[in-house]
Amino acid sequence: METYYRELVGFLSARLGNRQVAEDVAHDAYVRVLERSGDTEIAHPRAFLYRTALNLVIDGHRRSVLRQAEPLEVLDNDERYQDPALQQAVDQGQRLELMRRALDELPAACRDCFLLRKLEGLSHPEIATRLNLSRALVEKHIVNAMKHCRVRMREWESL
Repeated sequence: METYYRELVGFLSARLGNRQVAEDVAHDAYVRVLERSGDTEIAHPRAFLYRTALNLVIDGHRRSVLRQAEPLEVLDNDERYQDPALQQAVDQGQRLELMRRALDELPAACRDCFLLRKLEGLSHPEIATRLNLSRALVEKHIVNAMKHCRVRMREWESL
């Protein structure tokens, strides 16, 4: 299924007009499909991957439209936009620590690719050049890191 990654990014880039956003959507789609594929075999993996990616784009657009449609007074009074309570700050600190632990479980190259993409915003070719890896391997490392972190965070949060 990883063979469709570049094709999917090109497809999403054409629709979204932003390659970096397209790569992020493609990563999220891959993670969702990989998480789902453990349950049952997917008859048409390429079609399922594209449908998942398009659904993520549609969901993102809907959230954006809803945020734009909220009147200013609702936003001012909405608790989500207030300073976080102490408990929320503690929860966030705990989540960050869990994320750090999950990243520490990854092989160094996988972790480095993920951090260069997510923290430094480097493109896949930039990461490949910096780490002297193929672009395909960089893409694989990032998808694997995202899947691993999601799975571990869910495991730890359910305890």
